[in-house]
Order: sequence, then structure tokens, then C-alpha cells
Amino acid sequence: MSGFEGVIVSDTWLQSQFTQVELRTLKSRYLSIRNQSGRVIVGDLPPVFAKLKAFTEMFTEDEVKGILLESNKDSGEEIDFESYLRAYLNLQARATAKSGGSKSSFLKATTTTVHHAINESEKSSYVAHINSYLAEDSFLKKFLPLDPCTNSLFDLAKGGVLLCKLINVAVPGTIDERAINTKTSLNPWERNENHTLCLNSAKAIGCTVVNIGTQDLVEARPYLVLGLISQIIKIQLLADLNLKKTPQLVELVDDSKDVEELLGLPPEKVLLKWMNFHLKKAGYEKQVTNFSSDVKDGEAYAYLLNALAPEHSGPAALDKKDPTERANLILEQAEKLDCKRYLTPKDIVEGSPNLNLAFVAQIFHHRNGLTTDSKTMSFAEMMTDDAETSREERCFRLWVLLEVLDKISSGAVNWKKATKPPIKMPFRKVENCNQVIEIGKELNFSLVNVAGNDIVQGNKKLILAYLWQLMRFSMLQLLKNLRLHSQGKAGKEITDADILNWANKKVKKAGRTSQMDSFKDRNLSSGVFFLELLSAVEPRVVNWSLATKGETEEDKKLNATYIISVARKLGCSIFLLPEDIIEVNQKMMLTLTASIMYWSLQQPESESESSLNSPDGSPTASADGETGLASTVSKLSMDGAASNNATSPHIENENPSKVENEQSSLENERNDPSDGK
Repeated sequence: MSGFEGVIVSDTWLQSQFTQVELRTLKSRYLSIRNQSGRVIVGDLPPVFAKLKAFTEMFTEDEVKGILLESNKDSGEEIDFESYLRAYLNLQARATAKSGGSKSSFLKATTTTVHHAINESEKSSYVAHINSYLAEDSFLKKFLPLDPCTNSLFDLAKGGVLLCKLINVAVPGTIDERAINTKTSLNPWERNENHTLCLNSAKAIGCTVVNIGTQDLVEARPYLVLGLISQIIKIQLLADLNLKKTPQLVELVDDSKDVEELLGLPPEKVLLKWMNFHLKKAGYEKQVTNFSSDVKDGEAYAYLLNALAPEHSGPAALDKKDPTERANLILEQAEKLDCKRYLTPKDIVEGSPNLNLAFVAQIFHHRNGLTTDSKTMSFAEMMTDDAETSREERCFRLWVLLEVLDKISSGAVNWKKATKPPIKMPFRKVENCNQVIEIGKELNFSLVNVAGNDIVQGNKKLILAYLWQLMRFSMLQLLKNLRLHSQGKAGKEITDADILNWANKKVKKAGRTSQMDSFKDRNLSSGVFFLELLSAVEPRVVNWSLATKGETEEDKKLNATYIISVARKLGCSIFLLPEDIIEVNQKMMLTLTASIMYWSLQQPESESESSLNSPDGSPTASADGETGLASTVSKLSMDGAASNNATSPHIENENPSKVENEQSSLENERNDPSDGK
């Protein structure tokens, strides 16, 4: 596994549309075709794509051929790997549309030029939500209320401010709003920064954004914008569906073992469990398993409201024979509980899953009907973790969901010895976990006195320690593979010391004085070093008028929140919290530095190493004409735009340098004792 090599695509947006597992599979098929004839042409693709599991039940080979020829008129035209990937995405979008996937915005959306129908009822509900929660926002109030009958939602979304603000409504404090570009007229660079900040922050709170890029948001593609908005709103509405926020939920279970199971349920499952708990007490004999077909007739809602708010309900709703009339009466009763109208009677009757979920969540917020018994609540609070463990677990959980399956190389697991779920025999679970430990030892993880049974028993400390080492291994592999891709040779393994040395040299080369002795250097708590590092890799990303010296606790908090938002705005995928910087959590300091390093090394040319800015504020091209990401965006229309860090201390210009030189310097740094030692 230590020899794992990722598939890297030169187009970073295109790379973001696939997991590494998908890229390796598609690359393997592409190379298989090329090995047979020496090249790949459009005419080679239909029989290959038609046999893929994703398309085999959706299209015939002739249909695949017809779709491909729409954008490639000549079947004999040779295509490279990136064109092959785009052809796959195009076909995937057609498959999604054909299967009716466009009806639900919570579903993953494929970013292509294919038109997707949008659910107007969902759109109206989300507009109402935005009008309600952001009405008093200092910047957005001049654009609100939005009219759901127009495209004003999508027009406003193009600037990126709306989505960033909506994320902060869902999970307050996720984005430092000082990092949002809120000028009335944004240039392309500033818009791109807002959308990058939005996508990385959305990912950090748990949204699925693998098929959405910044250009999709710049163009405000309705289907994708609604899909992202719906996920953000869903996270907001389900935020209290856990024992930490609502310890009364412990009433839904009978013993400690059931409590552990409740802790592991996703919020929507907890909501269903809560709903069925009250329905059973009310005498409703059916089990509600979804927010669609099981609630279409309105009976479950009638029983639920009668159980929770008998003063506003009664048998009237059940007496109605017409489903639409019953649904209308149910909504009238819910409004008496101050529940916002997320749906219409038609949405209930048609079983709109997103809007029905939002409706039930609203009922839960206003009248959950659970006990406030202090003994019961104390028991629930006892089951939650300390703050530091919870923060680390949150980071690892999100990373596992987004990264682990993406990075594990094929062949690492002996599937002949593995048992797939559901697993009924306990010893089979132990066998699986023993293999997990064996793989960890092969990767030189520190696993002294750790056995597979520790994982089976749910030893949280040991599991988190294992996940941290797996996360660290993945980060180092990414950096190693990036260097391999640019240099064409493997070289030595990248270590923690390499990352530390890279950061120190980067800051020093930018004319700054901050240095870190290690990833547990207490001076890092001020945040100054990371602000200078971010400024070193992209000078215009830090607005120094917003930075502090980090001398007081309040100033440290301001810097820490700003660092996280600036890093996400730059394009770094990070999941740490401000407290991790303030407390100098060694593991999180390493992940933050590595993320910044990974972003920097991916750039075709580091803007901080070309002549920084021309007089009009836009990045200038190097001698060979390459301008990197910043100027690629800026070339669209940067007429006279001023940099947002115009008030920052002067940073001397440096000679242009290719990413290959920057990466190869790691070899020399390994033996250089001058920095960070």
C-alpha cells in the first residue's frame, strides 16, 4: 500500500468530479483501450461505456454512441484521458436525468450542460426560508425578499455571498464573514474566492459537493444551486436531532445499549424514530419508514399533531376523506404551532421527501413532546464525549466520509478473508478488524497492544488514534504523489519534518520573520504564522487590516476563525475548528499546514513567486506566459480591480519558479538544519 499512486488530472475542476477509486477504474479502462490500438478514438467508447454498471441498464450501445456523437461529430477523432472523463460525465448526467434524478435536489448532481428540471415547489420553500432567516442581514437585506416566481434566487447566488451566509445560518460560526467578499460589484477573482469558500465550508459541515465546482456556482446552474441550498437547509433543520443538543431524546430508547445505537443514527433516522415513538403512543398502527409514500395520505400527521398538540388538533383531519383536504387541515393545525409552511397540501399528497422532512423537523423544533426529567437527561449527557474528543471525532468522521474510500489502494484488503455486512457472527467482525490492524502495521502505524477486538468493542480512543495515523498517511501520500506526478520519479518519503521545513522556508522567502519550531509550538496559538504562510502562498488572499497580533484570547479567536475561512477561500479542504489553533492541537496543526502545502504545490505556478501584481491589481504573467490560477480567473474581466490586501505589509517580488522546483527543494530541505529545528 505504501506504493499507492493517485491519478492526477491537470484540470483541477475535472479531478474534483471523481473519487480516486473512480479515476483509477476509468484510467484502467482507458489504458486498456489504448494498449490494444495505440490510441483511443470516440468510436472505441460506446461498447466500453455500455458495459459499465452505471449505464448498462440505462442505455444500449447505439444510444451511447448517439450521445457521444452529439459533442464529437467524428467517431474517428482521437481523445485524451480528460476528454474521456468529460464524455463519462456527460453520459452520467443523461443517466441521472433519464432515471428521474432531477426531481430531488438532495440527490448528487452531475455538473454538465444537460438541462435538469427543477422542483418549483422546493424552490419556493427554499426562497421563503432565505427570506425569513436572512431578512436582517446587513448586506443581503437590500436584495430581499426574493420572488420565487423569478430567477432572482439564482442571480443573487452568482456572487457567492448568499450561500456563504446561508451556511452560517445552518451552522453558526462556520465562516468568518470578514473573509467573504461583499462589494456590490465583484470581479471574477473575488466571486471565485467566495464560491471556493462556500464549497469548502459546505463540505466541512457535511454537505456532498463532489459534483459541484465553482464555475457551476458562478453560472448559478439552477439544479446544482438548489441541490446545495437544500442540503444546507437540511443540516440546519436537523441540527438539534442529537443527544448533545436534545438530551430528552434518550426517552426514545430503553437501555444504555440502545442509547449507543441512537448516538450512531443519522439525524433523519432519529427524526423518524421520534415520529414513530409518538405515533405508537397515539395508537397509530403503521410504521413510518420514509418522508414520502408513508405520509402521503396525511394520517400519520393527523395522529402526530393530535398527540403533540391536542389543543390545536382533533379528529377533524382524520374525518376528511379527500387527501388534499386532510393535508390542508393538517397544515392549518401546524401553523398554530408557529411551524413555517415548507410545503403545500399538494406536496404532502405527492410525497415530496425533502419538504416533508422539513415539515416534520419544524414540528419537532416547536413541540417535541419529550420529557425534561433531570435524571434521564443526566444519563444522556453522560453518554456524550468531552469537547476535545468530540472535535477530533468530528474531523475524522468527516474525513472518513470524504476521503478514506477515495485513497485506499486496490489490493490492500484481502477480500477473501473479509466478511461484508450484515455480519451476524461476532467472530467475523473480529476477523475483519484484525485485518484492519494488520494493514495498519504494514503501514508502520504505532499500534502497540491494539487488537481487532478493540475496534469491535468500540474503544473510541484507540479508533481515533488509528484514524489519525490513517489520515496522516493519506496526506503524506498525496504530497508524495504530487511530486511524483511533476518529477516523474518517486524520490524519498515525505515526512512531518518536510512539511514543517517547507512552511518555514515559504514564510521566510516571503520576507516574513515568523517561524515554528514544531507543530506543538505554543506561539502558533496567535495565528500570525498561519496568516503569513497563507499570504506567502497567495499574497492577495489575506486582508491584513482584519488580522490582529494575537496577543489576547479574543484576538487569537479572531485570527483563528479568519485563518480557517481564508484557507477554505483559497481552496484548502480542512475540517479543524478555531479552538484547535488556539489550543495548538498538534495533529490539527499538521493537517492545516499540509493542506496549505498541498494547495500550493498543485498550482501551475505559485503567484507569490511571479511578479506579484501589476499596477491595476491583477497578477502578471511570467516570462513564459503562464499566469497560474489567479490570473486565469482574472483575465476574464479584472479591469482595475484592487487587491483586498492593499494595506498589508510589502512583500518583495520573487523570481518565477515552477512547481517542480518547489517540490524538488524538499529533498534539500531534509538535510537543512537551519529552519524549524
